[in-house]
Amino acid sequence: MSDRHSPQILTPRMWLTAFMGITRREALRFVNQRGRFLAALVRPLVWLFIFAAGFRAVLGLSITPPYQTYVLYEVYVTPGLCAMIQLFNGMQSSLSMVYDRETGAMRTLLVSPFPRWFLLGSKLVAGVIVSIIQVYVFLAIAWFWGVDPPLFGYITVLPALVLSGLMLGAMGLFLSSAIRQLENFAGVMNFVIFPMFFASSALYPLWRMAESSTLLHDICAANPFTHAVELIRFALYGQINPLSLAAVTGCLILFFAGAVFMYDPSKGLWARRKGGA
Repeated sequence: MSDRHSPQILTPRMWLTAFMGITRREALRFVNQRGRFLAALVRPLVWLFIFAAGFRAVLGLSITPPYQTYVLYEVYVTPGLCAMIQLFNGMQSSLSMVYDRETGAMRTLLVSPFPRWFLLGSKLVAGVIVSIIQVYVFLAIAWFWGVDPPLFGYITVLPALVLSGLMLGAMGLFLSSAIRQLENFAGVMNFVIFPMFFASSALYPLWRMAESSTLLHDICAANPFTHAVELIRFALYGQINPLSLAAVTGCLILFFAGAVFMYDPSKGLWARRKGGA
């Protein structure tokens, strides 16, 4: 009897080869798109060199954890700008998912014998690796501008960057599953990125938000991007924010599970489109 219908046994070497292939594809795309690397740095550097310098004399920051003394405004906004890099990179990586779906490359990937969670997870990890490289380049430039956290902070921040990058990338994956056409993605990016960035603790402390509006404070406190920023902020000084750690981890699980579900042709949004066609 023929065993052509029996499930294929995937060896560890096959898993590793598939992961390396997806990661290599993302790395080549990153190398070939140098403008993407520069664009990821221009936005936070503009905020650091221009806006932070202008706001320094206006916005005073009291001694709040994790800072042990008064800090300049550019020191305060640096963790938020690191998270901004990861947010934009997560959206850009999701944009490539929409492009791959339009060109048919996504369909080729999803019909492979590997489970959907592994394929999407490999894509997600590859994007996070790229974003971490961008963040460390930004931190190196910021050091010359006087933003110099403790040396051990450049090491302790790495797990926070991995976790926050995964969460923001998973959010981008989830959003990309609901976008049918490439030209619609730019509008969705602006609708998501800017409200998340401005309604967070990236630019102003939450206690200052509470002084102006309780509702705005509550929105910022519930924003997943706020917890990604605070996770990075505390990690830069060798500390852990338990609330932010729990919130980022929970959002990562929620967004990634939603993306895996939505990219399943038999269960997600694609199935509804077929049914409505």
